[in-house]
Amino acid sequence: MDLLNTLVDKGLRRELPTRDEALAVLATSDDELLDVVAAAGKVRRQWFGRRVKLNYLVNLKSGLCPEDCSYCSQRLGSKAGILKYTWLKPDQASEAAAAGLAGGAKRVCLVASGRGPTDRDVDRVSDTIKAIKDRNEGVEVCACLGLLSDGQAERLREAGADAYNHNLNTSEGTYGDITTTHTYADRVDTVQKAHAAGLSACSGLIAGMGESDEDLVDVVYALRALDPDSVPVNFLIPFEGTPLAKEWNLTPQRCLRILAMVRFVCPDAEVRIAGGREVHLRTMQPLALHLANSIFLGDYLTSEGQAGRADLDMIADAGFEVEGTGEVTLPEHRVPAHGEAGCGSHAGPAGCGSHEGGGCGPCGPDAEEKVPQEPVREAARASEARTDLVTVRRRGAGTDLAPNA
Repeated sequence: MDLLNTLVDKGLRRELPTRDEALAVLATSDDELLDVVAAAGKVRRQWFGRRVKLNYLVNLKSGLCPEDCSYCSQRLGSKAGILKYTWLKPDQASEAAAAGLAGGAKRVCLVASGRGPTDRDVDRVSDTIKAIKDRNEGVEVCACLGLLSDGQAERLREAGADAYNHNLNTSEGTYGDITTTHTYADRVDTVQKAHAAGLSACSGLIAGMGESDEDLVDVVYALRALDPDSVPVNFLIPFEGTPLAKEWNLTPQRCLRILAMVRFVCPDAEVRIAGGREVHLRTMQPLALHLANSIFLGDYLTSEGQAGRADLDMIADAGFEVEGTGEVTLPEHRVPAHGEAGCGSHAGPAGCGSHEGGGCGPCGPDAEEKVPQEPVREAARASEARTDLVTVRRRGAGTDLAPNA
């Protein structure tokens, strides 16, 4: 396909595709799917080889969030039967993190539900970061605490945080349909605060909430403009007891097209398959490794994931290798002279997070005319509602049971 040849050439040059090209990736047929995966795989291998970075989530504080994000099992008014507990102590969080690091993770993502941290919360998390880093040399720590106030990103950086996650989640145009207690602009502001403080910015999206192809392209172009080092792609987990419990809009094929589109638009960013991969990609997860270079190991914030051993077997069987702690994730041009920890190179034109977490500018380049797209709901409704694959987490942080790692 001429389209795919063009997208590969642009990806190898870090050149932004046109909006029409990005939309065309989402519109490809099932007969073309393997060609799409192969093309995006060339871009992935150019910048990241066959390495897969493993990340591990620690839910520091679960449930009881005052925000009303419709996708979240921890939201205000959620009736999902999730674990609810207040802040883990630093030694408890460090012990939880140790399980993931022993399983091969090189980054620990510390997440807490809520609108945003108080200064006391920042102190708590700072103590936790120190506890983890004291026990584990070379570990990366990413914080995901919601909306940041002035000076908080700098304090986290001083405490040893390497990155900060705050997802845009969906397009600016549809954001108000998903959340009303804060704005899209609030989220952009927090990503920019992380950048300014020297933290490596991590920001991504949630697919499967009933959005159109146009919405998906909007949010990915907005992410390209913000230039995060890491772009988590979440697939909605429709928890019973949340407003989006009936939104089963994804097929494995659509998930692969979305990941390919993200790779073409953000060719040299760490693309991470985050929440929902087991629920929606299912047996096609290994194909997704040709598109993304990063996954979460084991469980998520409030749901259980694939067994950690199965993750490692999947990576090996697909011909990939786990990225070691001594290896640099990002391409050389995105890494500052002092090393990978901290922000990448954000001056050029190139442009952690699971959607279950609470809180965790202008849209991207818009020179091309937008092509109206109809929502994809009806076409994707053929996907069976696999509620049997949504399992509430009952082990690990906040419990007396061993974690999955």
